[in-house]
Amino acid sequence: MKKNLLNTIRCPKDLRKIPQEKLPLLAQELREFIINIVATKEGHLGASLGVVELTLALHYVFNTPEDLLVWDVGHQAYGHKILTGRKEIFHTNRQLGGISGFPKRDESEFDTFGVGHSSTAISAALGMAIASRLKGETKRQHIAVVGDASIASGMAFEALNHAGVTDTNLLIILNDNAIGIDPSVGALKDYFTKVKTNGDSISDNIFEALNLNYSGPIDGHNLDLVISELERLKDLSGPKILHIITTKGKGLRQAEENQVVYHAPGKFNALTGDLTPKNEDSLPLKFQDVFGKTIVELATNNEKVIGITPAMPTGSSLKFMMDEFPDRAFDVGIAEQHAVTFAAGMATQDFKVFCNIYSTFLQRAYDQVIHDVCLQKIPVIFCLDRAGIVGEDGATHHGIFDLAYLNCIPNLIIFAPRNEVELRNIMYTAQLGLELPIFIRYPRGRGNILNWQRPFEKIEIGKAEVLREGFETVILCLGTTSVNALKAIKLLPPKKQNIVGCIDMRFLKPLDEEMLHKVFKKYKKIITVEDGTIKGGLGTSVATFAVTHNYTSKIEILGVPDIFPEHGSIDQLTELVGISAEKISEHL
Repeated sequence: MKKNLLNTIRCPKDLRKIPQEKLPLLAQELREFIINIVATKEGHLGASLGVVELTLALHYVFNTPEDLLVWDVGHQAYGHKILTGRKEIFHTNRQLGGISGFPKRDESEFDTFGVGHSSTAISAALGMAIASRLKGETKRQHIAVVGDASIASGMAFEALNHAGVTDTNLLIILNDNAIGIDPSVGALKDYFTKVKTNGDSISDNIFEALNLNYSGPIDGHNLDLVISELERLKDLSGPKILHIITTKGKGLRQAEENQVVYHAPGKFNALTGDLTPKNEDSLPLKFQDVFGKTIVELATNNEKVIGITPAMPTGSSLKFMMDEFPDRAFDVGIAEQHAVTFAAGMATQDFKVFCNIYSTFLQRAYDQVIHDVCLQKIPVIFCLDRAGIVGEDGATHHGIFDLAYLNCIPNLIIFAPRNEVELRNIMYTAQLGLELPIFIRYPRGRGNILNWQRPFEKIEIGKAEVLREGFETVILCLGTTSVNALKAIKLLPPKKQNIVGCIDMRFLKPLDEEMLHKVFKKYKKIITVEDGTIKGGLGTSVATFAVTHNYTSKIEILGVPDIFPEHGSIDQLTELVGISAEKISEHL
C-alpha cells in the first residue's frame, strides 16, 4: 500500500526528513488535498495550486519559522498552512470559528505577517531583515514571496527601491504567473514576457538596476531546480531576487485553462474539476453586474463616460464595458492610489469617470481621495463594491470602514442604494453632472429585484425616503440595511408593528436634515442601523444632529462595534455584530 507522505508531516521539520527524490510525490498529494477540501468547502484555489512546488522548496531549504517567510497576496498560502500544523483543521478554512483564508500572526508562528491585501510582503520582510541586522542575527533569512501581479503595485516598487541600498539577508521570490485575479496588465507585464522569451539576452535588467542580485527566470514547477537555486541564494549576502515562472491552477486542467473563474471557483467536482451547476437564471443579479450592465448603457448614450478599476475588471463587472468600449475602460493593475488620481485627472477634462474599487481597497488610496479629489472638488464617481460585511474573506476584506473614513472628509457625497434600481438611478444621476465627487457603496452579493432594468430616473441629492410610517419608534437605515430593518418590524406582533416607522436615509452626506427635524419632533425613540462601524457613520451623524439642535429623543446606534469582525458567512457575521433582522427586532 502506498504511503501517504503528507500524513507524516506535522511541521516543516518533518518535511525536511523526506528524501528530496520523493518530494514530487508529496507535491502531488498536497495538490490533491487542496483540491479536495476547496471543492467542498470553497475558497481560493488557483493561486495555491500554482505554488505547491515553491511552498515545499521554501520550507525544505529554509529553517522556518526561525527563518522568516512572508507571503504576498495571502491566498497563495494554503499549502503553507497545511505544511505548518494546520492540515487537520484545514477543512475549517474561512468558516466561522475556523482558520483564516490568509496568513495571520495570531494563528501560527509560521505566519510571520498578516497579508490579506497585496504588495506588502517586500516592505514587511525588509523591515524584519533590517531588524535582524540590528539585533546581530546574521544567519537569519528573510523571504518575501511576491505573486499574482502584486509586484506591479507602487508599494512593491517603493520597497524594492529601499531594499536595493541595504545590506540584508533578504530574498524576494517573484512568482511570475502573468495573472492576479484577472490577467496582468501594463508595461512591467510586457517586460516579464520579454524576459521569459529572451532569457539572459535582455541587456537592461530592471532589478539589477535597483542593486538586487537577480537570478532566473526558472521553472517554478521543477522542484530540484527551485531547491538548488534556493540553496545557492541562501549563501549569498545582500538583497536578491529569484524570478520563477509558474502556472496558476497547476495540476487541475480547468483551473489552468480558466484561471479567472478558478481563482475562487466555489464548489466543484474534485475528480473532474467541473463546477457545481448553479441555477442563477431565476435569481436577481449581483450588484456588481447591475453596475456593469448599467455603465455599458450609460456609455452607449454618453461618449464622455469612462470606467476605471485597479485589477478587478471581473470582480467589479467593469469587464462588460471593457468588452464593449475598450478605449474608454481601463484596468490599471493593483494600483489604487494611481487609479484615484488618474480618475481625477481625467475628470478635470470633462469626462464622467466611474472609478470602481472594492471598499476595503479604497483604504489604500485615502490620501489621494482627500488631496487629489475632494480638496479640489473634482466630480469623480466612485463605485465602492463589497461595502459592508463581505463574509468568508474576513477581517482584511470587510468594507465596514468606508462610511466613517469618508464621512469626515469635506466636499463629497455618500450614497448607499437599497436596491438595484437605486444603484442604476444614482449612476445615471451622477453622469448627468455633479458639483462634487460621489461615493456609491453597495454590498457583495445579489439584490432582490428581477425587473431592475427600468427607465432611468434622476435622484435628488440629499433626500431620504420614508419606507413606512410609525408614531413611536423609527428605524433610520442606510442602503441595503433597510431589508433587515423591514424584516425586523415584521417579526413584531401586529399591534406593535404599527408603531414602528422606517426611513431609508440613502445619503450619509449630505444628511437630509429636513427629514431629521421631522423625525425628532415625531418619534420618542430613534434607532439607526448601518453595515459599517458604529463610530463615525450614520449613528454618529444622527446623534451629532440631535445634540446640535437640542433634541432629547432616545437614540440607539446599531452597527459594527469597535472590533475587526472575523470570517464567516454574511448571515452569521450580521447576526454576531447585531444587525440581523432578529437582532434589530430586539431593540424595537
